[in-house]
Formats: sequence, structure tokens, C-alpha cells
Amino acid sequence: MFKKKKKSLQSVARKLVTVANPKAVVSEQFRTVRTNINFSLPDEELTTLLVTSSAPSEGKSTSAANLAVVFAQAKKKVVLIDADLRKPTIHHTFQKMNGAGLSNLLTRQASLSDVLHTTHVEGLQIITSGPIPPNPAELLGAKSMDALIDELKKVFDIIIFDVPPVLLVSDAQILANKCDGTILVLSSGSTEKENALKAKEALETAKARILGTILNNFVLEKEHYYYKYYGGEE
Repeated sequence: MFKKKKKSLQSVARKLVTVANPKAVVSEQFRTVRTNINFSLPDEELTTLLVTSSAPSEGKSTSAANLAVVFAQAKKKVVLIDADLRKPTIHHTFQKMNGAGLSNLLTRQASLSDVLHTTHVEGLQIITSGPIPPNPAELLGAKSMDALIDELKKVFDIIIFDVPPVLLVSDAQILANKCDGTILVLSSGSTEKENALKAKEALETAKARILGTILNNFVLEKEHYYYKYYGGEE
């Protein structure tokens, strides 16, 4: 029998361009997003941030992970939480076991110390989804989530939630109402304008504070200023 080779740190970092290639144009754009988030609420302290999209495969999880990295690179204590209790991916991105996680916390089957994972990025910890529950929306809206957020605020500067797409299920609307700000990820060339508007309306109905959008998968021409400025690195 042949043993399967473990994925290398480098292969994981391919999704985390902010780790693999911090000088890339995309990495600089994530730092720009971080700056814009910091200035979006000048008179308030932003601690909890939700990242979602209108539909699947628009890059919300990758965006959430890279945002978590750039906040950690700015010397913040950051926790990234996989609150997509239907199709979780964060444990794959950071090569962690997903035996216990958020679902265990919310059902009081585990403590915070049981599910916090350190990462190869200094200052960044993650909480995976844990076992997929039969009632994700109910768990995210439970009082135990409010208690968890309060507990995390005592430890971390920034708490980032990765949640399912807005137009598929109500999870994003439920949790957005509990967060200081929401980022909507759109995919260039594939997100339909109608879906983007519906997602925005759904979040506003839930009284989410939309800080802005991330346009994912946008390709810069080689003649573009930023492409030349950063040495043409992709």
C-alpha cells in the first residue's frame, strides 16, 4: 500500500495568498480592505465581523481566511470561526481536525479551550465548525452564541465569522444581526446583479451593518498601475 502524502504548508498557503505571497497585488488589496474596515466605524470599536456571499463559490471562505491573516499581521489577536455549519471549509484551509468545534460549543459539549486551534500565522487562532448539526440556524441564533461572543471579546481583538451564502439559508441574516459589521463577497463575472441586490436587501432586513463588498476573481491587466507597482506578482 502507498501512504498518502500529507499536504504541505505551502499547498495550504496557496489559498492564503497573504501568507504565501505577501507582496502580491491581491495581498495588498486585502490589506486595503483591512484599512477600510478600520476606518468604516471611526467612532466605534469593531470587534465582530461577518463574511458572507450571495451564492456558493464566490470566495467568501477564502476572503474570510485572508482577512483574518492580515488582521493578525497587524498585531491583532484574531479568531476565525467557521460558522458555516452546512458546508465548512476552514479546517481544510488550515489543515486542522474537525472533530470538535463551534457546534460543540453552542450545545455546551465542549469548552472554548477544547476547540481553539493555533495556526502557522502568529496571532491567529481558529475554531472549526465541528460536527454538522441538524439545526444550524437555531444554533447560531441561540443565547449560547451571544454568550460565546461575549467570552471571545475578552480574549480577542477581532472575531471573524465565515457563514453560508445569504440567499441559500437564513444563517447569515441571523448572525449578522449579532455582529458589528458585515462584508459581502461578490465574484467578478459570475455574481448576478439581481442576486447581489437580493443579498444586500436580505442583510438590511436583518438589520446587518454592511461595511462594504469584496469583488473577488477580478483580473488586473498587466498594464494596470498596481500590477506594475508590485512587480507583476500574482
